[in-house]
Amino acid sequence: MPTTFGFDNYQYQLVEGWGSLPKQCVASDVAVDSQGKAYVAIREWPYPDVTGGAVLVFDRDGKLLESWGEDLFTTPHGMWIGPDDEIFMTDSADHTVRKYAPSGELLMTIGVKGQPGTPGAPFNRPTRAVMSPRGEIFVGDGYGQNRVHRFTAGGELITSWGEDGVGPGQFNLPHDVTVDADDNVYVMDRENNRCQVFDVNGNFQSEWPGVPGPNDALLADDGLLHIATGHEGIHVMSLDGKLVGKWNQRGDQPGQFRGYPHGIWVDSAGDVYVAEVGADNALQKFARV
Repeated sequence: MPTTFGFDNYQYQLVEGWGSLPKQCVASDVAVDSQGKAYVAIREWPYPDVTGGAVLVFDRDGKLLESWGEDLFTTPHGMWIGPDDEIFMTDSADHTVRKYAPSGELLMTIGVKGQPGTPGAPFNRPTRAVMSPRGEIFVGDGYGQNRVHRFTAGGELITSWGEDGVGPGQFNLPHDVTVDADDNVYVMDRENNRCQVFDVNGNFQSEWPGVPGPNDALLADDGLLHIATGHEGIHVMSLDGKLVGKWNQRGDQPGQFRGYPHGIWVDSAGDVYVAEVGADNALQKFARV
């Protein structure tokens, strides 16, 4: 009988061999569009000694359909796909956020290629960009500075917030940002091992302590945040900060994590996709059962 992962009603089985990567690389993030195609951001190996990367596109069964962006990326980092299937990508070392069509056509660039912004301004090694349900763009700017930025849909800066530290509204690597339909902004404050919640103007609302090294989060169709943590696998949390459950630990067996869960997506069927850093060719799909 296949091994089952998960907890309570959230039970999964590993899809063996799904999404085999065509060369040695690091899978930085993964996202799925409305047609069930999975987009995987990869970095060249060995990272960070070698820079560059691409986006690989797989069908639902894990067949590689195409790749693009080989001539565009320095360090592909975070990826997010909106309901219209437009793809938001952060290139950390390139200090940019770009929006693409599913074909790979470049639609918009925020930031200046290869040039960090002035202190406090966008961007200094950004981590992830998402679009809110109201159509605004939010960006975690976490490797070079501890900031979150809010933009119009056209890429005009509205406001920024955050500074170094451990207090409310302070960050130590805001690695991901997620926005719900009520304009609550959930920031994965990775090195502070917590999630902080703000309104869209950056006003502090609450803190969820004890989230161990959160790298990426997705607000799934079930209304819960599915969080890829660097230390304890996948955490599932309600929007009031309660832990619903967690699953999977690091190990060498199929379905365990060889590296650190860095990117997560949950598709319309409830299947979970996980991209890992700290290990080469670490990409897995878990089918909900």
